[in-house]
Amino acid sequence: MVEKELTRAEEQIMHVLWTLEKGFVKDVLDQLPEPKPAYNTVSTIIRILEQKGFVGHTAYGKSHRYHPLITKEQYRTFATEKLMEGYFGNSIGSLFSFFVKKKKVELNEADDILKMIEQMKKQ
Repeated sequence: MVEKELTRAEEQIMHVLWTLEKGFVKDVLDQLPEPKPAYNTVSTIIRILEQKGFVGHTAYGKSHRYHPLITKEQYRTFATEKLMEGYFGNSIGSLFSFFVKKKKVELNEADDILKMIEQMKKQ
């Protein structure tokens, strides 16, 4: 169960590890966009993620290969629930209204949402 929030840098590293599924610090660094952070910065962030319980490792001598202990879906559920509770009073309507007002919803996405609502009504 996810109980801690990720910083922006930690979240960026987790996205790489979720994609790679496992990798050394160098592998993670290779996947990060330019300008790339220093190797030691990435290594430090991964060790923090390990302390927070997001990442585990397998030792190969002095090297460690890291892997996620929390799935992307688990963190997405945690982050979405936190966002919904903290900013939208647990209301999907408030969330949707916010994105409509910010013009973040494309017409084809709105059509898809309407189709989902129609399917929910039929169930």
